Amino acid sequence: MRHFKLVPFTLAVVMAGILFSTTAFGATKLNYSIFFPAPHKNSVLATEWGKEIEKRTKGEVQVTMFYGGTLTPAPACYDGVVKGISDVGMSVLSYTMGKFPLTEVIDLPLGSRTAATATRLINDYYNKFKPKEMDEVQIMYLHAHGPAFVHNKSKAIATLEDLKGMKIRGTGTTGKIVSYLGATAVGMPMPETYDAISRGVAEGVVCPVEALQGWKLGEVVKQTTQNFGTAYSLGFFVAMNKTKWNSLSPDVRKIIEQVNEEWIVKTGQAWDEIDKAGYDFYQKQGGKITTLSKAEDARWVKAVQPIFDEYVKEKTAKGLPAREALKFCQDRLQQLQK
Repeated sequence: MRHFKLVPFTLAVVMAGILFSTTAFGATKLNYSIFFPAPHKNSVLATEWGKEIEKRTKGEVQVTMFYGGTLTPAPACYDGVVKGISDVGMSVLSYTMGKFPLTEVIDLPLGSRTAATATRLINDYYNKFKPKEMDEVQIMYLHAHGPAFVHNKSKAIATLEDLKGMKIRGTGTTGKIVSYLGATAVGMPMPETYDAISRGVAEGVVCPVEALQGWKLGEVVKQTTQNFGTAYSLGFFVAMNKTKWNSLSPDVRKIIEQVNEEWIVKTGQAWDEIDKAGYDFYQKQGGKITTLSKAEDARWVKAVQPIFDEYVKEKTAKGLPAREALKFCQDRLQQLQK
């Protein structure tokens, strides 16, 4: 009699074991490649993104992080997602120059005043234009760092004349900005900038304030010019392999999309927090800040106008709606910054 009473209990245990096994071994595993080191705020947020998805899907999706470019280096990250080397990746769009021609509009000196605004702008742009250049992947969300200013070793810069002839680190679009402002652009990777400035190979750099702490540039530059009107913000992507995305159930995709929307806000705010930390670090090193007057800022804006003209001409020749994209970004930014 006791034998038969045990049967339902034994069967329940076996069924529970099977259910647990199915849940554990049937989970979708996502490998996430990111070039930031593990302690960086963006890595922390990316990790929390994965944990939030795992929580809301009740373990159906699990994310494993690969920090510091260990799975794919930053310039190869996007193609790594396309090829399935990683399931998810975060990197900088302009690290693959020419691959995202229409979206290069985001890197122009549009004059974003905060990272939260720049991040909102790049996502609004993406939702408006759905650029085909990103069709190889499923975009989770996009984001952008805070305004990039002119930082230099020793000279307070309040006018274009003060900047003329100075050797300022800048590459790609940044180099064009530097040149049109009258300085001499010195091209080099960011990791070489600290030594270049300390040795006099370059006198300064154009970069976001967070780099003053993140790259320790606040130790070698002592003057910052807040040129808000011509500040640029580089665009970043968080993308998933298309095949992997399509393999997920509609319910799971909906959950991930909800988390993505929340992380747009969180990531924009995080970039601004990093900028604040950069300012704090810089000022503790004795760094000084000069903010351009309204009239002078307008002169700088006029000086870089050819960059916008070149963008429209080059991209329109490729059959892209460049003029519309630029106008949208300029108008939307104005709305966001009211």
